[in-house]
This record gives sequence, C-alpha cells and structure tokens, in this order.
Amino acid sequence: MFDIGFWELLLIAIVGLLVLGPERLPSAIRGFQRALSGIRQYSQKVQSELDNELRIKELHEHLKQAESQDLESLSPELQRSLVELRNAAADVQRPYSKDKPETDNKPKTDTDKGAE
Repeated sequence: MFDIGFWELLLIAIVGLLVLGPERLPSAIRGFQRALSGIRQYSQKVQSELDNELRIKELHEHLKQAESQDLESLSPELQRSLVELRNAAADVQRPYSKDKPETDNKPKTDTDKGAE
C-alpha cells in the first residue's frame, strides 16, 4: 500500500520514540491503530453501500428492459433479476401483511394449567 520497508519503519519508530518518549509511545501507537481500523471499517461500509446501490441500479435497468420486452422472451439474466426483485418485494411486504402480532400457540402443559 505505502511501500514502506523495514528501515523506514525503524526510522519512524526512532523519531516517534524521541518525540513522544517511552511512556507515551505505546498509547500513541494504540490510538493510531484504532484510528486506522476505524477508517478501514468506514471504507468497507462505504464500499458495501456502493455495491448495493450499483446492484439496485442494475436490477432497475433490468426491470426497465423486462417491461419493454415480452416477459416470456427474456434472457436468463433478466429473468433472474426479475425473480430477485419479486422476492425482495415479497420480503418487504411480509411484515406489513400481518394485522396482529404472533401469539404463542404451543399447547399448555400440566404446570401451565396449575398456574391458572
């Protein structure tokens, strides 16, 4: 990534030791590592969000192509995209289709009956 060799790292460590001192250098290194891991996590989040957005855009384009063509004469790629969109729509609508919350339908045991 940065193409830093052993001697460059050794020079950075010596300068850090001289500037920060032996007491503060370990905490400075830990802080730098935390900041670097935070940057990595943020970049991974951004990359995954961009991948999702690109996939959504691709599915949207496939849907437009499917609407312009006959649904039976679609390419396999467009058919897969159409099935994926239908499944995603069903997943989104599933929580809203239930009018009441689920109840516990397990049969009562002897201990449950005695508690009543």
